[in-house]
Amino acid sequence: MSRPQLLRRSVLCLLVALVGPSAPGCNGGGPKGAVDDEASARLAYLGLDRAIDRAIDLGFAGFNAASSANIPEQSGPGDLSGLMVIGGKVDQGNSKNKGMRLEMTLAEDYADVVLEGDVEVIYNGGPAALDMSFKGLPDADFSGTLRGTFVMDHDLVGDVALDLSMSGQTKDAGDGTIVRVPGSIHVTGSASSDYGVYVVDVSL
Repeated sequence: MSRPQLLRRSVLCLLVALVGPSAPGCNGGGPKGAVDDEASARLAYLGLDRAIDRAIDLGFAGFNAASSANIPEQSGPGDLSGLMVIGGKVDQGNSKNKGMRLEMTLAEDYADVVLEGDVEVIYNGGPAALDMSFKGLPDADFSGTLRGTFVMDHDLVGDVALDLSMSGQTKDAGDGTIVRVPGSIHVTGSASSDYGVYVVDVSL
């Protein structure tokens, strides 16, 4: 972290100590036993919001590329740094109902742009379990879960545990591949960290 950033954070923490509850990055970034910090709990999830979107897309890419039960490993960079890796298995056969059992890993200081708050958060760890189910392919009802823990660093520090459920629809892209219907994916659940529990309810 640069000297101006350290100075800015030091000033922020001094002001917070005088007038209110802990801010992101003060006192080591939220130690065990710290009081709940609603804004930081929200930011702990928001740093992963784009990652959830990316994980679903990479899962679909693996589904379309699979020629056996093992999905070819898929990967993609974070907006700012790091790498997401998706791998796992998919049901085989001609059934219109299929399931995928995937693993999601974040490596090399994965980071996306956080649109709320002046924070820098990186994530590493996993693998998280990403399970997806399709009923009635190609125009299928989609459901899934994402459960796992990642390690935060920089302005937020510590573990964040995701327990999410997803639902939506898929369609044929016109070339025989399956894609999600834009805007149809609904994600609910929780992101738990030392800062508190953030209740997730978003559409992708």
